[in-house]
Amino acid sequence: MQEDWEDKTVIATDVTPATTSGRKRAQLIVLAGANVGEMYDLKGTLVIGRGREADIRVQGDGVSRKHVRLLTVSDGLMMEDLGSTNGTFVNGERVQTCILKDGDKIQVGTVTIFRFSYQDELDEDFQRQMFESASRDALTQVYNKRFFLEQLQSEFAYAARHSTELSLLMFDIDHFKLINDTHGHLAGDLVLSELTRIVMPAIRTEDIFARYGGEEFVILSRTTPPGASKVVAERVRKTIELHPFAHEGKRIPVTVSIGVGIMPNPKIQTPESLLAVADKALYDAKRAGRNRVVMAD
Repeated sequence: MQEDWEDKTVIATDVTPATTSGRKRAQLIVLAGANVGEMYDLKGTLVIGRGREADIRVQGDGVSRKHVRLLTVSDGLMMEDLGSTNGTFVNGERVQTCILKDGDKIQVGTVTIFRFSYQDELDEDFQRQMFESASRDALTQVYNKRFFLEQLQSEFAYAARHSTELSLLMFDIDHFKLINDTHGHLAGDLVLSELTRIVMPAIRTEDIFARYGGEEFVILSRTTPPGASKVVAERVRKTIELHPFAHEGKRIPVTVSIGVGIMPNPKIQTPESLLAVADKALYDAKRAGRNRVVMAD
């Protein structure tokens, strides 16, 4: 133990200070509400609101379709409320227009709070890593269950309010336990990560693809009618069935069963009921022989 205290610090000759470009960018970071930790670069003129025409979409309660505008002026970044029903608050005070200062907290609606800040590259990298670690599944790198459930709440609220389509594909790997038992858990992990990699190109970039648990996955897709949802589900199923999964030179046959729930639907009145409908359709696909798509009634 005494020797540890007496060790001398090694003089390093190759230590260089971490540097950035020195340029700081204006950003909004979500502190509360959906997508906590997500960052938005502020360039030009941007509109925050719940409408699809908004540049930064917020689905929380009390948010107007076009809630607030952000625009660059000579003094910095100006924020202007666009006549929102419930107002815009900066550091707890309701404002119509103001020049934002570094660290200001902006509230739109009842639950969504942003922090305005100027960040350099190191700040951005750190913030992005924090968001990714909180929202992504470590093995597959798709979204995790917590993030998906948050998005389900906001997307369901929007679809219910505007009577638009919202589809939920729920699928899991057929006989996944047999894959683990036959080829080992490393092979099982490879199948999970490879499956997510090949499914991503088969869906839209705006769709929410998440690992729901174990070998079960979900895809949440807005404004997708029943016919299109079935096409997507079949594309995902076939992509997986035809892919040559292999571990240590041994081919691993992989198929999935998919259940699809779609709203509007009189049976679906809550996000939980949409999950239940898709889960039942998945169970029906399993019972009907697996490796198939079943659309909920």
